[in-house]
Amino acid sequence: MFRKEDIVIEFLEETRELKIPIEILEDETQTLQIIEENFETKIPEECQKKAKIEKHLEKVSTEYSDFKKKKMPSRIMKNTVFVCLFLIPLLIFSWFVTKNTSFEFLRRLNAYITPIITILWIIIIGLTAILALPKIEKRSWKLKHSTVVATSFFIIYALGVFSLTDLLYGNDKKYQDFIIKEAMNTSNHQFVANIFYNNRVIENTLSKTKVLASSNELYEFEPINFETKFYANAYEEELFTKEDENQSYKIIKVEGTSKDGVTKYSGFLTVVYDPSHVKLATSVGAGTTPGSYGQTLAEMSKDNNALVAMNAGGFYDPDWQSNGGIPHGTVIQDGVVKSEYTRGIESGGMIGFTKDNRLVLKRMSTEEALAMGIRDAVDWGPFLIVDGKNYFSNSTSRWACARSVIGQRKDGVVLMLVIDGDQPHSKGASYADLADIMEQYGAYNAATLDGGTSTSMVENHEYINIPFNGQRRTIRRLPNAWIVTES
Repeated sequence: MFRKEDIVIEFLEETRELKIPIEILEDETQTLQIIEENFETKIPEECQKKAKIEKHLEKVSTEYSDFKKKKMPSRIMKNTVFVCLFLIPLLIFSWFVTKNTSFEFLRRLNAYITPIITILWIIIIGLTAILALPKIEKRSWKLKHSTVVATSFFIIYALGVFSLTDLLYGNDKKYQDFIIKEAMNTSNHQFVANIFYNNRVIENTLSKTKVLASSNELYEFEPINFETKFYANAYEEELFTKEDENQSYKIIKVEGTSKDGVTKYSGFLTVVYDPSHVKLATSVGAGTTPGSYGQTLAEMSKDNNALVAMNAGGFYDPDWQSNGGIPHGTVIQDGVVKSEYTRGIESGGMIGFTKDNRLVLKRMSTEEALAMGIRDAVDWGPFLIVDGKNYFSNSTSRWACARSVIGQRKDGVVLMLVIDGDQPHSKGASYADLADIMEQYGAYNAATLDGGTSTSMVENHEYINIPFNGQRRTIRRLPNAWIVTES
């Protein structure tokens, strides 16, 4: 923290003599320059002669070594004070985190932080008093350059840490709400909310989320005319332009720029013309016991002879092993309840297809879903478009990451969208971006599925997007998937 020149100057001030050990500096020129700058004097000509300087060094070296040893305790105390000062803001931030976290092992650390902070303050006050006594006696309050720099850096650092603490735990709850709502809507980011906030705070925040539901009256499908030469817009033309009249699905490359005008996103949209071909596949090992396990999307695709598959609901991830075996909420496959577990998020609800192939978005119990005729369903969200209304058109949330969406047009066409995230070619999309994309392609109902590293899509059992965990390509195990079959 202190420059080597400081102790040289301090030595000169103590001795008041024009003598200095050149060996600790770069060369004689620098030595003489330091002396002239700090003492406003010129070196006698005879002292500038190398022979005399070298002879003088032999005499001074011992004296200077003793002086350094004498000043070493003072330097150690100064560095100790600065280290303690730098630790205190970090420990105060840690105190807030360990007090509010959902993780038990972190909460246990909270009891130790307060006494550590107290001890550090005692050390700082004690050492500062010891260092100040000689200056008080000499009435010398000159501050060294290194001390000013270190102090300035500490002030900036402390302000940064305290500002972050205020954002996370201050009276303005908008940042807290933003972190919780965004993190809790992907399986692999939920730990972020759990680190900073306890379950009660998370539940209270999520309970504020408006629960939307599609209409109880199921709409009638509008007939599709593939022979029309007049389309409502370019997106509709892209949907219904087929290479083969018998083509049952189409995959469209989706690229664009987020509403912030900077973030680029890229992904794939699978268009399924017959909604009866969209079904739910579940992992052979999925359940609600600790031994449950998931399968990769490619494995589920092969097991079910799927043409296309994409990830579906979120899952409980004990010990962050990405086992993908315990799905959140109710899972219904072909009219049979496969599992029931704690809901993973407060927003959204059940996302399912009825036996007459209509996509329903609604918060309801398992019994209500079966009574309504739900054949395949998972539980996730939030809902983006409900009964034709885009609920994120005025959203201020701009957090972009990898995301997955399923939707349906009023003519029955199913839209399955994945957007890559955290990569050079695609930074991801926000909820507002997803809602806009689905709205452009005419979705009447649309909801997000599990996102982040779970976001994936395969065609003929091969991945067409790039699942990513923030560091590298990662194929995650999943509890279930939406698949497209030949019939």
